[in-house]
Amino acid sequence: MQDLRDFIKGIEELGELKTVHHAHWDLEIGAITEISASEPNPPALLFDEIKDYPSGFRLLSNMFQTQSRTALALGLPPDLKGVALVSSVREMLKSIQPTPPALQKRGAIQENVFFDKEASVLRFPVPKLHRQDGGRYLGTADAVITSDPELSWVNLGTARVQVIEERKVALYVSPGKQTRLIAQKYWDQGKACPVAVVCGIEPVLFAVSGLGLPWGESEYDFAGHIQKAPVQVVKGQVTGLPIPATAEIVIEGEIPPPEVESVMEGPFGEWTGYYASGTRPSPVIRVQAVYHRNDPILTALPDFKTYPLSSYLFLVFCAAGVWNEIEKVGITDVTGVWLAEWGMRFFIVIAVKQRYGGHARQAAHVALGAREGGYLGRFVVLVDDDIDPANLPDVLWAMSTRCDPQTSIEIVTQCWSSPIDPRIPPAQRKAGDFTNSRAIIDACRPFAWRNHFPKVHSIDSDFRDQIMQKWKHIFNQR
Repeated sequence: MQDLRDFIKGIEELGELKTVHHAHWDLEIGAITEISASEPNPPALLFDEIKDYPSGFRLLSNMFQTQSRTALALGLPPDLKGVALVSSVREMLKSIQPTPPALQKRGAIQENVFFDKEASVLRFPVPKLHRQDGGRYLGTADAVITSDPELSWVNLGTARVQVIEERKVALYVSPGKQTRLIAQKYWDQGKACPVAVVCGIEPVLFAVSGLGLPWGESEYDFAGHIQKAPVQVVKGQVTGLPIPATAEIVIEGEIPPPEVESVMEGPFGEWTGYYASGTRPSPVIRVQAVYHRNDPILTALPDFKTYPLSSYLFLVFCAAGVWNEIEKVGITDVTGVWLAEWGMRFFIVIAVKQRYGGHARQAAHVALGAREGGYLGRFVVLVDDDIDPANLPDVLWAMSTRCDPQTSIEIVTQCWSSPIDPRIPPAQRKAGDFTNSRAIIDACRPFAWRNHFPKVHSIDSDFRDQIMQKWKHIFNQR
């Protein structure tokens, strides 16, 4: 298995790693990360000698902010880009051969273990990332491990984790997510939910923890499928949960029912670019144990307001998931799916080679009705197969020239949204109604007269490749 340290070596070999010394955990790490992210081909940042912390207690940010690093994390060729990268990920999501984790007696994560009063989460350089955040966030690039009390399957999910006290953190999970549904089963029995949170995480585990796998399917098994080898795990000494043997940092504890104990969590600068979910009561994790490797690396994923996005991992997996969901119901000839870097789930582009009237609209409605495409969206844009959905200027050109606002835009209401949606009105938010509407924007040539649509003037792809190769010294090819 490629652990985080192997991944960092790979980033370094790509020439995409910068080490930063002496930054402050309070706002400086977040600001440096955001400013660096606005550069062309932004590097991953490894912070060391962080203010108030010993040398070797490091923090890694901007891990997956380029497509090359995303491909590297998944064991794919680093030169894969756009729809080709999504297609490779899509194949991973097909014909899954679950590979259960392998239990080990010892692992690197057990090099340092602390219990009870010594189990302080502030052993690590937990950052305050944005000026108006409610506090320091230990979990932004993490995996929350729980186990269904009835079915005994192990789930990994992403969730944000805010430090409240040295041995108490707040856990924010959106309604409808599997981590919360599992915890609710324990709470309904009046029990605390056992939990482990991986805060220095292997790339593959971070990738799968953000997926919406079907209920009962473990992300550990899927991670084994991706890397073609079992994930090595050790048994948590407090909860008995399997924790990754080569993780950097893990906290272990329990989540009591919210009526027993909850705290105000937030606000946090979310990936939408807003503080939409505000501050509200959230469940807590009572920390009972802390594990870390020697010279541990905390992983962080600060969210940004605008392009470039903070992680291509979620983008390519979500796009691949939407593509597969459409094809599973028999809609053929989808040629590509992409999510806009500056909008992510809010802006999904689907390219279709139209075979019959209504073909493209079918694809959009399937996407909105399925789990991956149905959560927290805003726009679904349909384009013809001559448009690269990963080329947003191309997509906007198609919208501008092939979409008639009166006949090409369709509104769907009462869709699954989230408290982090900034457009939910205050009264609706207060009522706990986390639904929204979606617009389907059909930017395809009208099927009935597609052959009479004005022809596009542009060089063909083969000639473009010839020119790019012959005159490569004058083109900026990254």
